[in-house]
Amino acid sequence: MPTTGPNMAGELGRVAIDRGFDLLLAAGGDGTINEVLNGIIGSQIVFGALPAGTANVLANEIGLGLRPDHAAADLLEAVPTRIAVGAYDQTGEPRRHFLMMAGAGLDARIVHELDLELKRKFGKLSYWHGGFSQLGRDLPKFRVTVNGVERLAGFALIARVRNYGGDFEIAKDIRLTDNDFEIVIFERNRFWDYLAFLFAVITRRLDKTDGVTVVRSDRAEFSPISAEAVHVQADGEAVGLVPATISIVPDAVTLLLPKRYAEK
Repeated sequence: MPTTGPNMAGELGRVAIDRGFDLLLAAGGDGTINEVLNGIIGSQIVFGALPAGTANVLANEIGLGLRPDHAAADLLEAVPTRIAVGAYDQTGEPRRHFLMMAGAGLDARIVHELDLELKRKFGKLSYWHGGFSQLGRDLPKFRVTVNGVERLAGFALIARVRNYGGDFEIAKDIRLTDNDFEIVIFERNRFWDYLAFLFAVITRRLDKTDGVTVVRSDRAEFSPISAEAVHVQADGEAVGLVPATISIVPDAVTLLLPKRYAEK
């Protein structure tokens, strides 16, 4: 069933449930997978992904082949696994679920300002262009409350996966089969600090870097400390602003996972 525009994948997911399908596969990138997730959340339908699109963090994370034909072969032996997902809540807006990660601050501003024509032409390179377009711009700080402790941050990553963007590993210990988040809080807000953080990610020393806090929790609350907008992204799509709450929704979806991932 082909999509015809934004949010159509979620509607097709609901159609699949209404028609009594047992299995639904989404061929697309992380945005398509997220749309389908939001259409089938809480149902019993079995969900799997065939990687395509700009990036596929899910395929990288669980070890599916990055070619759709290889991934399809892997899915024949995959294990249907009931997992938790994340939920983004902003007052006055509908709840938005996410499978892999959410971010507040730096990466969400890059996503919000992304040149969609560049993305269409150059794929992931458009995100690097968006990142370096932030040169010379400070980020607005915001308040992050996790496990009763308040911190100020310029960027916070709320992760359900270790893989970030298909290229890096920021959260080191989280798995989709866990029932919480690994939350990485970057407490500084100047662009050159993030160049240092990027080097720490590349050298796998982020958890030992000053200005970075890593915690585990099933809930995080975000609030602004100035009038400047702080954006939020979920699974690589712009979803809204802070103030907001991000929380775990247990027993939310049945995902096809390769045995080597599901049985770890």
